[in-house]
Amino acid sequence: MASEETAASEETAGTAVVTGASSGIGAEYATRLARRGWDLVLVARRAERLDALAERLREQTGVAVESMVADLARSPDLARVADRVAADDVALLVNNAGINGYGPFAEAGPALLTQVIDVNVVAPTVLTRAAVPRMVAHGRGAVVNVASLLAFAGALPPGPLPHRAVYGGTKGYMVAFSRTLAAELAGTPVHVQVLCPGLTATEFHLGTGEAPVPGEARVHDEGGMPAADVVTASLAALETGEVVCVPGMSDPEAVTWLTDAELALRNGSGATLAPRYAAAERSHD
Repeated sequence: MASEETAASEETAGTAVVTGASSGIGAEYATRLARRGWDLVLVARRAERLDALAERLREQTGVAVESMVADLARSPDLARVADRVAADDVALLVNNAGINGYGPFAEAGPALLTQVIDVNVVAPTVLTRAAVPRMVAHGRGAVVNVASLLAFAGALPPGPLPHRAVYGGTKGYMVAFSRTLAAELAGTPVHVQVLCPGLTATEFHLGTGEAPVPGEARVHDEGGMPAADVVTASLAALETGEVVCVPGMSDPEAVTWLTDAELALRNGSGATLAPRYAAAERSHD
């Protein structure tokens, strides 16, 4: 299949593992990577959708596509996927699977919130750990962790944003984990990216994630950026080495401002109490 995308396949061809591949951003990653010549391992809970996507990509691109039906909140399923991720042929891992668990914290079920943490934090951590040692040893590889701009919205109350205390916390972890790991791996041939899309036109808001969205793929009423554009940004950022990819951000200097703000906060480390806290303590003496 001759195209601009497949022209890059000589450099990038290998096996890519994409989690949450049955719809939305994950399905778009699978489609784009197949067009670039990547063999694929597609992971999701919905067997029928996953198999249909795999068959379509085989027919359209000729690449090898494996389907792994797995619920990453279940330890046996996660272990099975981690074993596949650790294989020698895997050169790209896209940790895209995620659930939102939206709802007021005091009303959300503990089991659902645990599931959010398992899928959004535990699974990508375990899979990244499975992938990175082999990638370093083989001299090539990349990990893309899909987070969210809600990782940076902690101080904002719900409305119009969703109730998201645990979801936002998990995505904040993904940002910190990815950026710190990228710094740790600097100087190696392994690249780490954290993708932070805003509202995206997928089915993500059609449920809390406790169970897969039933029926055919569709888009929630809120709209947002097309999933294709989100993936375009991510793949372009991989080529340029950007660690933090925000598809709709025009001024990349915002990431520098974030780093500067973090440095200012870390300057609070030391043996001397800040004056405002010392003054408060004296007022009680």
